[in-house]
Amino acid sequence: MRCVIARFPFDLTKSGVLESMKGVKPEEVSGASVIVGRRTYPVKQVGQVVTRQDPRDFSAGEVLRAMTQLGFTCRVSQPAAPTRPVSALQEASALLGAPAAE
Repeated sequence: MRCVIARFPFDLTKSGVLESMKGVKPEEVSGASVIVGRRTYPVKQVGQVVTRQDPRDFSAGEVLRAMTQLGFTCRVSQPAAPTRPVSALQEASALLGAPAAE
């Protein structure tokens, strides 16, 4: 399948991606990811291996679109829910094990 990543056309196949990623150790996933075989890889790592380009040259969205079209399972992590800010008094109380005054 023809995909455009970082303004360059690539003819990618599912078997070609599987072959390219064989033996590549997955980096820690902190954002969007692609499941290739039985391993979960960061999107940028897959894009770097498959295109042989610097990960700064393409967006995660370009690789996600291409991998989805090839039939790979892609996941986009959701940002953590915002937590209520903790005051210095509440933080100190929690560290001391005493209930915080609100």
